[in-house]
Amino acid sequence: MAIVASGPSASATAPAADKGVGPLLRAWRERRRVSQLELALRADSSARHISFVETGRSRPSEEMVLRLAEHLDVPVRERNALLLAAGYAPHYPETPLDDPALDALRDGMERLIQGYEPYPALVVDAGYTVVTANRGIMMLLDGVPETLMSSPNAMRLTLHPEGLAPRIRNLREWRGHLLAQMERQIALQRSDQLRALYEEVAAYPVPEDAPGVEPAEPVPYFALPMLIEHDGRLLSFVSSISTFNTPMDVTVAELAIETFLPADPATAKYLHGLAG
Repeated sequence: MAIVASGPSASATAPAADKGVGPLLRAWRERRRVSQLELALRADSSARHISFVETGRSRPSEEMVLRLAEHLDVPVRERNALLLAAGYAPHYPETPLDDPALDALRDGMERLIQGYEPYPALVVDAGYTVVTANRGIMMLLDGVPETLMSSPNAMRLTLHPEGLAPRIRNLREWRGHLLAQMERQIALQRSDQLRALYEEVAAYPVPEDAPGVEPAEPVPYFALPMLIEHDGRLLSFVSSISTFNTPMDVTVAELAIETFLPADPATAKYLHGLAG
């Protein structure tokens, strides 16, 4: 699956400029459970100044907004919203993924996930749209109907009754893990589109537990595995999600690379066998 052009991110939100930057900063500080004094020490300011900013008695400089956002670990898109609420221009661009400026990024991601084969790996954006995927992922998706594959979304592909859900032997546990992941993301991004996706996939019916295929021997899993059946075999994977360090672009900041590591020797052997 090749990299596809990306439109406006599913995480896009209208900046709440009418609230002013003070209440927005206070909300982020409370979300991070940081006191005004602690934030002031981190940002080389004073608790009094932080208080004045939050109550609207003092307008922070552009530099101060960015500094506070950095110390509160505010997502890049939301930093732009803070700047707009304070009366400044956005600081971080949002470059379309198919822009020539991101050629090196796209090429690097393709090489990375192809190099991970035969193990599955994919790249998604903030709305879980699949940007690119390797042959390991396509192997797992074999047989999924075109209605889901034409505009692939990782959450729909996994939890839809016509997607991978009937093949996942620990669906209730894996579904709970994915929904909790989305809840954490919604709390950070305040995205109406992401919430709509969450409500959609959370409403999918959960099939009755199938008898399933049990591993030949008990496996001491070191993380919650996804147990999925493929051609009559039970495969076991644990997932790892990577993001870009100190991104300076909204699009790049919202990309995530998810890799699936075999959780037992039988799965690794089976995948290497398929690869020849």
